[in-house]
Amino acid sequence: MISRRGKYYYVYIVASINRVIYIGFTDCLWLRVKEHKEGKFDNAFSKRYKTNKLVYWEYYDNCNGAFQRERQIKKWNRNKKVLLIEKNNPNWLDLYNDSMILSSLK
Repeated sequence: MISRRGKYYYVYIVASINRVIYIGFTDCLWLRVKEHKEGKFDNAFSKRYKTNKLVYWEYYDNCNGAFQRERQIKKWNRNKKVLLIEKNNPNWLDLYNDSMILSSLK
């Protein structure tokens, strides 16, 4: 599937205070993470563990690529997922308010 011009798809990881992680994909990362933060995301796992801190994201120009990457990461063991996060975000900072990220997502 080829994306529409200028359209991106995102694989993201959100975490709780206790570093429970949730992996997802979306075509609007800013809005999806906002839903996680506001508890409006209709996902039992995310609600139960309060995974609302964006700790990792990557983007693709086609839906299939993002979907396949999400599935790939979900199959990994926890240690490999943590290494992915900590490679670029060693302190598990919330990337949601990063001005560079926000400007590229809206």
